[in-house]
Amino acid sequence: MSRIIYSAIFYLLTPIILLRLLYRGLKAPAYRKRWAERFGFPVYAESTTDFIWLHAVSVGETLAAVPLVKALQEKYPQHRLMVTCMTPTGSERIKAAFGDSVDHSYMPYDTPDAVARFLNRLKPKMLIIMETELWPNTIAACQSRDIPVILANGRLSARSAKAYHRISSLVQPMLSGISAVAAQHKDDGERFTQLGLPLSALAVTGNIKFDLSLDQAVQDRAAALSKQWHCGSNRPVFLAASTHRGEDEIILQAFGQIKQQIDNALLVLVPRHPERFNQVGELCAAAGFTLARRSAGDKVEAADVLLGDTMGELMVFFGACDVAFVGGSLVATGGHNMIEPAAWGVPVLTGPHLFNFTEASQLLLAADGMLVCNDAAELAEQCIALLGNKERRQEMGNAARLVAEANRGALDKLMSVIDRFI
Repeated sequence: MSRIIYSAIFYLLTPIILLRLLYRGLKAPAYRKRWAERFGFPVYAESTTDFIWLHAVSVGETLAAVPLVKALQEKYPQHRLMVTCMTPTGSERIKAAFGDSVDHSYMPYDTPDAVARFLNRLKPKMLIIMETELWPNTIAACQSRDIPVILANGRLSARSAKAYHRISSLVQPMLSGISAVAAQHKDDGERFTQLGLPLSALAVTGNIKFDLSLDQAVQDRAAALSKQWHCGSNRPVFLAASTHRGEDEIILQAFGQIKQQIDNALLVLVPRHPERFNQVGELCAAAGFTLARRSAGDKVEAADVLLGDTMGELMVFFGACDVAFVGGSLVATGGHNMIEPAAWGVPVLTGPHLFNFTEASQLLLAADGMLVCNDAAELAEQCIALLGNKERRQEMGNAARLVAEANRGALDKLMSVIDRFI
């Protein structure tokens, strides 16, 4: 009964969802395109092989899925992958990361008819969902068709678990329909089982975001960019990555204080969402900083701030900076992936809101590879101390790198879970 009510509400909200797509399309035209895919008409190449369906909601999940996709392609060459997402930015990352080696479409909305159309056309042998993107009708439809559903790199914060508990009559049947949850941490696993996941369906495998690789091409690009940003000298470079609305103002306020102590410092500011690029550029100009844009190829020698208004370069940016702040953490978003700068051996700064990366943040904090800053003053203070002390930067960076290296291996454990159902 709960799922029937949920479906009815979803149908009633569909016009509002479409209006929201139109509204977002005013700033990001990609939201106005490919609507048929959202209603269960996937785009894919005709194939005689069976499909594995992998869903990664947006950019962060797509990046986490990169090593998993490569492992699936290597181990199961007889299957083709359909990789879905919900956002245009996620779509761009899928295309950039995998090209034509996978099929790609938007995920259908979680209405019974859209999901049925998608499954009837694709006929996947398995659905792998990244992290916490749980949809009741999709999971129920897979269960009725004997399609195994695996939640990979599963995480569930205390905050999300509390919200799910309020709708337990909908959540418990959904979790009982999941074949396996490969959880990042035992705390995540406990929350899933408390909500109704059978204990037999739980495996604690670790966080596959630790299994990222920095290949030689990426290292070479980072080295070239570092030379460019540092202007051939010792110009300090402070990267603020994946910032959200409300954070940019704090970052710019902190950078003003940093400039008072380190006049030649460069801020590389990378907003999380591309539709905010121009708005953040205006904030930089209003704060009195000279702005260069990455998309325009502007030189940084005379700039105070370089706006990272391109897609797909953040991993390289982390390898070219001296200190990295990871956003979504000064506002209550829950933080973004601090494992990436840690893997480069870069000291990490964040805000206090880290519930999306509880385990990783605890490991980095305990190892002194990361520091939490609560406001602009603390951020400026810590950044000034690090930019002015190379030995301290190296000490923190090495500690962060050791954490990243010590926690690899989750991908192999996840693949063992997948092996049981394929």
